[in-house]
Amino acid sequence: MTAADRPHRPLFAIALRLIAVICLSVMFITVRLASERGVHVVESLFYRQALALPVVLAWVAMAGGLQTIRTRRIRVHASRMMLGLTGMLLNFLSYILLPPAEAATIGFTMPIFGTILSALILREVTGIHRWGAVLIGFVGVLVMIRPDAGHFPMQGVAVAIAAALMTASVSLVLRELGRTEAAGVVVFWFTALSMIPLGIAMPFVAQAHDPVTWGLLLTIGLFGGIAQLCLTAALRWGPVSVVLPMDYSAIIWTTLLGVAIGEDWPMATTWIGATLIIASGLYIAWREHRRARKPLVSLATPPQD
Repeated sequence: MTAADRPHRPLFAIALRLIAVICLSVMFITVRLASERGVHVVESLFYRQALALPVVLAWVAMAGGLQTIRTRRIRVHASRMMLGLTGMLLNFLSYILLPPAEAATIGFTMPIFGTILSALILREVTGIHRWGAVLIGFVGVLVMIRPDAGHFPMQGVAVAIAAALMTASVSLVLRELGRTEAAGVVVFWFTALSMIPLGIAMPFVAQAHDPVTWGLLLTIGLFGGIAQLCLTAALRWGPVSVVLPMDYSAIIWTTLLGVAIGEDWPMATTWIGATLIIASGLYIAWREHRRARKPLVSLATPPQD
């Protein structure tokens, strides 16, 4: 069945995307909790991928078996893996170093960096409308972090911005892969190939943990795997332009979960900055949609464009 022949179920697609965003929010908060219990960030990455792999394999089996993941572009998949793994590492660190709401909000700048990279690397024509949206997005970041006030550690802010930039870089590779590879192929090879560098690194950081900590690591892996599958399935039943707004609900879920684990309620400047950043991202996606091109996807799944 081709993409054009698939029935559209927009409400189902929106529900799947919302479930994915909630699962990702739980995963990131759990990474923060695990870090507070002494878990190294590389351990969190390893168990995120290792425990998600059986879920991905089960999905591959139901989708037609291992023959569906054959590829002739393993080198491109390897490049995507390294970029994606680096982006995931930076994202995990941003939630460790910053309050959850602020880490999520800075992550929303990914479409902004995607626009910049598309213009600089792909030489795409970017008009005044999208450059204006980029400027508004960066104003939102400045409003939120208030560099002069010292509300947040600048190291954490720098890591969060680097994570958004890396995720945007992954989008350029995914755009190229998307011309020949199905989404399931990309998900499988990213998960499987990432076990190689993580497996090499694990002996240097692995530790014994108590049952509660093992439970946190299990949560990271399972919720991360479920989120990945729901993100992919959502795009099967509805276009990105329909499901995209659900990604920005992450600010709600991370805020509530953060408060639940004892974090302070975000300041007013965080909400003002988040509004500007979200408006910027949605406007960029809308302009892309108007130009009959694939819109930028949010931080949860690196965009296809």
